Parts: sequence; C-alpha cells; structure tokens
Amino acid sequence: MSKKLKILIVSAEVAPFAKVGGLADVAGALPKSLKAMGHDVRVVMPGYKMIENNPAYNVKSKFKNVEVQLGWRNLSCNINQTTIGKDVPVYLVSAPYFDNSVDSKSVYVAGSEPYAFFAKAVLEMVRQMKPAWKPDVIHCNDWHTGLLPVFKKELYSDDPMVGKAACVFTVHNLAYQGEFDRSILADYGLPESLFNMDQVECHDSVNFLKAGMVFSDLVSTVSPTYAAEIQTCEYGCRLDGLLCYLNEQGRVRGILNGIDYEEFNPATDKRIKANYSADDPKGKAKCKKDLQAAMGLPTDAKVPVMGLVSRLADQKGLDLIKAAMPKMMKLGLQFVVLGTGDAMYEKFFTEMEAKYPTQVKANIGFDLKVAQLIYGGSDTFLMPSRFEPCGLGQLIALRYGTIPVVRSTGGLADTIVDYKEGDPKSNGFVFSQYTPEALLKTVARSVEAFGSKPVWTKLVQTALSSDFSWNASAGHYIDFYTEAMEAEASSAPRYANAA
Repeated sequence: MSKKLKILIVSAEVAPFAKVGGLADVAGALPKSLKAMGHDVRVVMPGYKMIENNPAYNVKSKFKNVEVQLGWRNLSCNINQTTIGKDVPVYLVSAPYFDNSVDSKSVYVAGSEPYAFFAKAVLEMVRQMKPAWKPDVIHCNDWHTGLLPVFKKELYSDDPMVGKAACVFTVHNLAYQGEFDRSILADYGLPESLFNMDQVECHDSVNFLKAGMVFSDLVSTVSPTYAAEIQTCEYGCRLDGLLCYLNEQGRVRGILNGIDYEEFNPATDKRIKANYSADDPKGKAKCKKDLQAAMGLPTDAKVPVMGLVSRLADQKGLDLIKAAMPKMMKLGLQFVVLGTGDAMYEKFFTEMEAKYPTQVKANIGFDLKVAQLIYGGSDTFLMPSRFEPCGLGQLIALRYGTIPVVRSTGGLADTIVDYKEGDPKSNGFVFSQYTPEALLKTVARSVEAFGSKPVWTKLVQTALSSDFSWNASAGHYIDFYTEAMEAEASSAPRYANAA
C-alpha cells in the first residue's frame, strides 16, 4: 500500500499508562506497529492523574484551555502529551473528571458525562491542530468512546478538520455497553430524535456502544469467531439483531488481536529466571523450577504445573474450575493462580491452597512480575472461558512455550489448535462443551501428553515458533481503515432500519 494514513486511536485505557484489561494492550501496541509500517498514528486518552503526575512519562503541555461546549455547559480542558515507544504521540485530555484516577483500579469513573465530555474534547482537540494534522481515520474503542461518532455526524459534519474523517469502532467486549437515561441527549446538545431503535436507543436507554457502532463507517471485533458469535442470541447481549443487520450491510469485521513481542519476549525478559527461545529452549526448565520455589511448591520437574492468570469472574469459566478442582488435584498436577475479582472465587482459591498446600498456590491480586513467572514457568495455561472476545493470555502463554488448555470460543477458537498426534499445527488442548466434565477430560489429556517427552517437546517448540505479533493484525487494520475511508467518501448511509 502506497498511501500513508493519518490515524487517531481513541481509548479510555492505554498500556503502559493505564491498564485495566486487554483494551489497554491493544491501544498501546497497535499504534507502534502502525508507526513501524510508516503511518502517522497518534493516540488520545483521558488525562488521569496517575499519568500526569508520573515523572517517568515526561508529560508536556500541548494545548491549554481548549473550549468544549457540552450541551448548555461551557467547559474547557488542557491537552497534554507523552509518547509510546520512541515517537508515537499520546495526547491526554486533562479535566477535573479524571482527577481522582490515581491508579488502575480508579481509571473508570461513574456516569455518562465524563465520557461524553471526553468524546467532544477529542474532536475539539483535532480542530486545534489545523492545518498541521488532519486525521484520515478516527478509531474509537468500546462504549466510553461511543458518542464520538455521533457528535461527529450530528455536530461536526461540515467541519474541515474532522467532518470527512472516517470513523471506525472496535468492540472489545460486547457485555459492557454504557446505558443511560434518554435525558442525556438534551444535556449533551444532541437531538432527542436520535432516541429511536435505529440509532441510539436500546431497551429504553441511550446505549453508548450501540451509538458508536451505528454511527461509525465500519465496526470490528477482536477476533473472527467473536464477530460471528455476537450475531447470535447466546452471545449478542441484546444487540445481536443490530449486529446481524450491520453484517448484512458489510460493515462488521473480525480482526484478531496480536501481542507486543517486545514486551513479551522470553529471550530478553528480565522478569523471568532464565531467558530462552525456540532456538534455545533450555532456560524454560529453570523458569519452572524458579516458579515452583517462589510459590512454595515442591520443585519437581516431572510434575506438570498449570497456570491461571485471570480476572476472577464467571466469564472466565471459573465455575467449571471450582466444580472440577477436586478431581483435577487427583491428576497430580500443581496449580498456580494469579488474579482478583469476585470475592467468592478469591475465597475458593485461598481455601484450595489451604487444602492442597503442595499443589495449589493462590496469589490474590495482580503483580506483573508474578504473572511473568507464571507464563514463563508453567507447563500449561488454563482458559476455560464461557466467552472470550479475543484473549491475550493464551497468546502470551504460547510466546513463552506454555501450552494453553482452552474452551473453543471467540479468539481462543481462532488461535488454539487441539492436540492430535502427528498434527504439526497442534499448539494446545481444546474442549467445546461448557461442562466440568469436558474441562476435566481435557486437563487429563494435557497431563497425559506432558508425560511423553517427545510429544511435549514438539508442543513447546510449536508454541515458541508461533507468531501472534501485531505485524499481521496491523496490516488487516490498514485494510480496514482504507475500506472505511472509501465508505465515508461514498456518503453511504450509516444507519437505517437497525434493530
């Protein structure tokens, strides 16, 4: 492709500055890959105090007192700037809404107004850049940015800086939608006529996620299988009708996430005991021994170690683990958990550690160094998710030669090939039925395979040799952006008869 694009990526969280989930990893890694391809990419996010007060980020002022008219309110913000990597600008919308965000747990703030303000402020920020930088594409992510395409269409369609920019919208998790009372439309200067089933209304609420999808030129999700799943009643979270309609219009894409191969690299990672690679995998055995020792478990190379790094919630299939755990322990494996979330599951894993002190270690909370110890030192990595839009854990595990054990859903189905003897593509163990019995049977298969050194050596080699970097995915995004620009230029209608 010859044309170099100007791309603005809009996200409520961006790694390494503020991370709650996988959205931050995407918003932090994708821009670097796009930049490496020669495109002029920039990122904008809320100006959380945890970023602006951190001297390591070298935050500088970009624009001061940018006016933001939000309905009847005359507001303003400052735009500050830092960078990702060497030269990807990251703009920070600094306003009182985000003053209390001092750590990752406090990134997301309550209510619709902070995100309506953020969306409007992003557009006003771009207008401040004239004539130096005019985006070809504005890439919005998840419900927090859902009003941006609406504002652009309704209030900025004739603006020379943003009116002709293509808008794309990525759904990272359809379950989180941002639903608010219809009165907010008038509050934010939008016509109340938008409150209808074809535009922003969903079950008698203004739905930010729906609004972002309807008013964007194209919509993407973070894996091809998830793009298909969310068009069904089971996974559609009440928006399956809309998504089927958008898909019929040719406006839905599934683009698999990658991971940052600089951040996650067993050959250079200083957080693990020994470095290793596909060419020289010997260091992984040292990492396993170090993990067992650090967790207070017997350091036995012949015992398979299964890792779990996860938000502790039903979505992640923890109800299956809870039901299957006693029989899993009889398989003779060790189980190391890192995560926080539902108090019920935090208590459960703590109790399992007390009951099986030589087999289970529960790390309640999140610690990046411990996470890397688990990725680097485990033999297998468990992800029995009820649904999983993409999943990054299995990709990181593969990068570290740790074999995923997963349920076939979303991105897990797109990335993990079930082990079959002689299949060179096999890189994990997969089950389909959402039952404890199916999970237990698959874990048992992984334990059996671990007992065969030739089989396991081949699986680890396949994992270490796989490529789920952003290189391929970034290329798909460029095609996606180009298609959206063509749709914007054609003045094709973005909405009509949406369910």
